[in-house]
Amino acid sequence: MKIPADRVRELRDQSGAGIMECRDILLETEGNLQQALQLLKQRSLFKAEKKKARTASQGLIEAYIHTGGRLGALVEINCETDFVARTEEFKTLAHDLAMQVVAQDPKFISSEEVPEGETQATCLLLQPYIKNTDMTVQDIINETIAKVGENIKVSRFSRFELGES
Repeated sequence: MKIPADRVRELRDQSGAGIMECRDILLETEGNLQQALQLLKQRSLFKAEKKKARTASQGLIEAYIHTGGRLGALVEINCETDFVARTEEFKTLAHDLAMQVVAQDPKFISSEEVPEGETQATCLLLQPYIKNTDMTVQDIINETIAKVGENIKVSRFSRFELGES
């Protein structure tokens, strides 16, 4: 079966996956774009799971100040190499996570940190992602892991609100 280049491009634009991976999955799903997207999502979760044991000691600290200057956040996000830390995908993820912290005011990074009696809604990684509420923050991180090929983790964050200490 021959897959048209525009179909491969469409899948690549929607998923961010590599050209050859998009072509192969479209061949596997006989050109069905929706099935290909689902399969890519499943595989990206698998790739992310395999990379979780890797050390992430590089990265960056991203600051976000909300319009008006009354709210802000600092987020430290780590990856395996400084090369990935300089990529646009990684920088965008860091910025979006800082925005998430300002908008949703999480108290903890992961569910392991949440003390008994607190709700899971206070956990950053389990919150609905502000730019696409069908996904969690962890889903967005997993997608970026699949794109850049390295482990990514949020190490810490801090949210600031004018007048609060």
